[in-house]
Amino acid sequence: MSASENRDITLVILAAGLGSRFGGVKQLTSVGPTGEVIIDYSIHDAIAAGFNKFVFILRRDIFADFKEVLGDRLEKIFAAHGVKWEYVFQEMGDAPEGRTKPWGTGQALLACEPVLHEPFAVINADDYYGREGYVKAADFLRACDPAKPDAYGMVGFILKNTLSDNGGVTRGVCSTDDKGFLTGIVETHDIVKTADGAATQGKPLDMESVVSMNLWMLTPSFVARLGAGFEAFKAAMTNPLKDEYLLPSVVDELIQAGEATVEVLRTGDKWFGVTYQADLPAVQESIRALHEAGIYGEPLYGDIK
Repeated sequence: MSASENRDITLVILAAGLGSRFGGVKQLTSVGPTGEVIIDYSIHDAIAAGFNKFVFILRRDIFADFKEVLGDRLEKIFAAHGVKWEYVFQEMGDAPEGRTKPWGTGQALLACEPVLHEPFAVINADDYYGREGYVKAADFLRACDPAKPDAYGMVGFILKNTLSDNGGVTRGVCSTDDKGFLTGIVETHDIVKTADGAATQGKPLDMESVVSMNLWMLTPSFVARLGAGFEAFKAAMTNPLKDEYLLPSVVDELIQAGEATVEVLRTGDKWFGVTYQADLPAVQESIRALHEAGIYGEPLYGDIK
């Protein structure tokens, strides 16, 4: 058996978000027929794809709720499938007076440095990605070359498959070269559906654009870069109460500096998530339809071999 076959296939779950637009701790809101939350479906699909280690990034103030609603139950599932798990916490640190907003996904991932020793994938806790992305991510991680620690990957979604009917969303709009490698990513806010497709601030967007949904494949070398980058970010920020240190921005800086490559693996799966309270019924209906179609069984984890 090769070293790559022996290594952990790790999934980091970004679960520290405030959920302010949703109006609650959206990561813990039931969407499935027997109380499942979106993270359940992500974990199910990841285990089925071969992931065998999970790292949850949380806030300390939601940890007790997380354990009660999800964590204690998941730990039993992990143990039954021989899966490892870790909890880490995103801290505010030396935040300016008056700042209540977390520092963003880049600083959240920095909290994982002590427990990440292998290539890993990253996802948002409140997004349903579909099954294909996890298979592609796991295959990419298994093939990672230790001699190329700055060769990263990203599962790219099609913009039309990632929009909400109930308000604007933020997406990293990507550009790629003819070999499928990322050449730039622009964090684009308030993308809304229109009669003709999609737009941001009145500017039309190509519905077939590739966008990032924060499903990255990275290595420990990336995490090691985040500390110095975060200090530089804080020194340069213009709004100390709201500016965020975001993964897409960090990745883009590395690409533009010629310090990393990112292979984009496209998926046609449809995203859905609970960005807004009004999204919840549609998400619940989509999950119900997946169960009825036999994509997921009941109990959810019973079909994992």
